[in-house]
Formats: sequence, structure tokens, C-alpha cells
Amino acid sequence: MTFPLDRRPARLLALALVAAASISTLAACSGLKRIDTVVRPYRAELVQGNFVSKEQAAALQPGMSREQVRDLLGSPLVTSLFHDHRWDYVFYLRRPGEAAQEFRLTVFFKDGLLERFEGDELPSESEFVARLYPEPPKPAQPPRLRIPEEALPAPRPAASEPAPSAPLPERYPPLEPTS
Repeated sequence: MTFPLDRRPARLLALALVAAASISTLAACSGLKRIDTVVRPYRAELVQGNFVSKEQAAALQPGMSREQVRDLLGSPLVTSLFHDHRWDYVFYLRRPGEAAQEFRLTVFFKDGLLERFEGDELPSESEFVARLYPEPPKPAQPPRLRIPEEALPAPRPAASEPAPSAPLPERYPPLEPTS
């Protein structure tokens, strides 16, 4: 004789899980802050493009060849087949919580020689490094620790002469076993 399986405990468990999920959903919607205000995802610092410093731009001279400009500034970020006479150097610095910084320098050529250049006010190399690595806040001075005299160990007498060491052996055993 076979007995039918009693499914009441499974139904009660499923009903309890549905009830718990409903209650937790209603509780979450009622008064908690939005999840994006509580949990902040990690946003990486983004440095992209070709950095051109104020010193590099100052070294540009009309009449320089394309190779000389490439040696000085590096390869351009943007070149176009339709605008062969123009190279664009673009640099972005994006930090979480700060406005994005963008720097541009455009170099124009005529007959393969540098004619002119124009662009944004570029930072110097030291200014750029300071933007990348701002100084961390200085920590507060730690409190000066004071040990009571009775807690200090007793001073040891000074040794006048070091103790003689054991003589070194004339021969050492081999490192690998001999067969």
C-alpha cells in the first residue's frame, strides 16, 4: 500500500518565503535612501591622449619638419586623410568627483614644414604632475608617549670587549650528497 506524499510543509515554506519577500520589498520602498546614495561604485581616474606640456609647445618653431615635431610632441592623437596639413594633440584628465579637464593643441603644416600652432593654455610638466598626484593631507602629530620610570628596564652594564667567537672550521661538508 502506498501513501500519497504530504505536500503541506512545502506549500507552507513557499508561502512563508513569498510573504517574507513581499514584506522586505515593502520595507525597502518605504523609507530607505536610494541605493545609489548609499553604495557608491568605484570610478577609476581616466588619463587619455597625448600630454603636451607648456615647455614642449614653447620649443615649437615655424619651419620645423614633421619628423622634428613628432620627435618633440610625439605621435598626434588625431590625423585625417582629408586634412593632411593638420595634427591634433588632445589630452583628457577625468577624476571622480571633479570636472573633466581637456587640453588641445593643433599643429598646422604647409609644404611639410610647421607653419603655426594653436590651442589651449597648457600646463607645465610640474603643474601636470601636481594635478595627477595631489599632496595628501598631513597627519596630525601623534601624542608623545611617556613611560613611567618604574616601567623602564634596568640599564645593562656596558661591555668593554666583545666575547671571543668560536674558530671557523677549516673544511665545510659538501652541499650535495656524494655517490
